Amino acid sequence: MEQETIQTESVYYSSLSNREFIQISEFIHNQCGIKIPPVKKIMLEGRLRKRLKSLGMNSFKEYYEYLFSAEGLRNEIVSLIDVVTTNKTDFFRESDHFEFLRNHILPEYSTSRPILFWSAPCSSGEEAYTLAMVAHDYFQQRPSNSIRDFLVWGTDISTQMLDIAEKGIYDEQKIKQIPSRYLHRYFMRSKNPLIKKFKVVPELRKKCVFFRLNFMDSDYFLKDKADVVFCRNVIIYFDKNTQELILNRIVDNMKQGGYLFLGHSETLNGLNV
Repeated sequence: MEQETIQTESVYYSSLSNREFIQISEFIHNQCGIKIPPVKKIMLEGRLRKRLKSLGMNSFKEYYEYLFSAEGLRNEIVSLIDVVTTNKTDFFRESDHFEFLRNHILPEYSTSRPILFWSAPCSSGEEAYTLAMVAHDYFQQRPSNSIRDFLVWGTDISTQMLDIAEKGIYDEQKIKQIPSRYLHRYFMRSKNPLIKKFKVVPELRKKCVFFRLNFMDSDYFLKDKADVVFCRNVIIYFDKNTQELILNRIVDNMKQGGYLFLGHSETLNGLNV
């Protein structure tokens, strides 16, 4: 029995062949723009094992054949992208960006129209809700005749992350980066003391709209143009040509004079944007 278990695990954890890796990585690149070089082959295998387990498959070969079948091309693409995309995010990540937003950008706007923020990609919603907290708190502290409305779009390619964002429920570890004055005002703790979960209050959730968007789509079909866009720590996962393509499409969906935030490790230098 022990030998059979070892053999089963050996088959299940067998490596992608070079041919399978190349074709799957090229497929991912074509679908969502993310480039997976050979040095990340082990990383890709690790993430694909989640799909193998979910589908009850015992080898990468079986998954490869399914992915490129008519059924797989119809039903598997979204799930594949869900497991291969990186979804690292936190509340108030790179906090100086939010300080700049509060101290320099929000005071510029008159009361003539709502401000539209866009968190792209929004992952599991932390960035979008941070934008909403900062904007709501800022305008609530202004004189009543200057309080204005705003809306936050959160877009992502991962349906799993969007589901978390829409629910707005986070565990205790996640909310530790939130300043106490925001936490007390904008989060509700579970009534069960044994469940250490926190939910964004309805007042703030209604200010955030989450929907799926693939940066590689030729048209984003957005209903309006954004005033402020947070597109942070994402273009580093794309090659130069794809970076230019994505950033130009984002700029096309921004109002003239709007603000674009990139991550601290990202730059527009050398890009035709």
